[in-house]
Amino acid sequence: MPLITSDFGFTSTAAEVAEGVDLTGKRAIVTGAASGIGIETAKTLAALGAEVTLAVRNLEAGERTAETISADTGNQAVRAAVLDVADLATVRLFASSWTGPLHILINNAGIMATPETRTEAGIELQFATNYLGHFALTIGLYDALAEAENARVVALSSSGHLISPVVFDDINFRFRPYDPLLAYGQSKTASVLFAVGAAERWSEDGIAVNAVMPGAIATGLQKHTGGLKTPPERRKTVEQGASTSIFAAISPQLEGVSGRYFENNNEAEVVYDGNGWSSGVAYYALDNDNANRLWELALTYIA
Repeated sequence: MPLITSDFGFTSTAAEVAEGVDLTGKRAIVTGAASGIGIETAKTLAALGAEVTLAVRNLEAGERTAETISADTGNQAVRAAVLDVADLATVRLFASSWTGPLHILINNAGIMATPETRTEAGIELQFATNYLGHFALTIGLYDALAEAENARVVALSSSGHLISPVVFDDINFRFRPYDPLLAYGQSKTASVLFAVGAAERWSEDGIAVNAVMPGAIATGLQKHTGGLKTPPERRKTVEQGASTSIFAAISPQLEGVSGRYFENNNEAEVVYDGNGWSSGVAYYALDNDNANRLWELALTYIA
């Protein structure tokens, strides 16, 4: 199967990718939309006419962001709602309170390289936040996505997934010494595997799920790593960083496409070594057996 390519690339912005698209009448959710590229992602969707919900931990910050987006775009259908993807109780509450169709879900919220922490349920925090909470959210919103017909879900991964596969026998670092980057890597691999698993299960239901790598953008995400350390020539602006999420969410070129991994607005090549942790998608992140194993495991976690 040939890789999907587009006219956009590394330097393309979200606004450039979105040009000519009309989302009037569409409804979207962006998690973590009060900071980083989440703001630009939500702003771009709003500028295209979508009704946008900012799903955020801090409601006050989310409401301020929603007001700013409305002022900038002229779209008054922008609101904030409480969601902490690391807290499955708030995930369930958010999903159960949603009514009507959902056309776009962008699982954007994330943390990186945090100190060793586990949720009350004993789940390693990065795995819980970057993957498991978003898995539970998407499962909870399944009916709304199916109702929309041709809905799209975007799972934010990272080139960091090249650091580690999902270590199924010790996801929560109960046996091996905790390493914040290994934990981050496996959580981002899990995000890709979710797209693969969803493609197998939901494609006939009109729900497409793809994973994206936004790139290296200086945001609060790097607060535990001492700031962004990527060489300047490989860094992106927030506007550029949001572009691949927008591409996966709205591009007519991806109609019916599911279970893929995109970077720089193009489908990534499969790699079989670490590749300097810079580009490509690891073979283990696209493995159907891994995807199915993770899906079934995740269902036990959120039961």
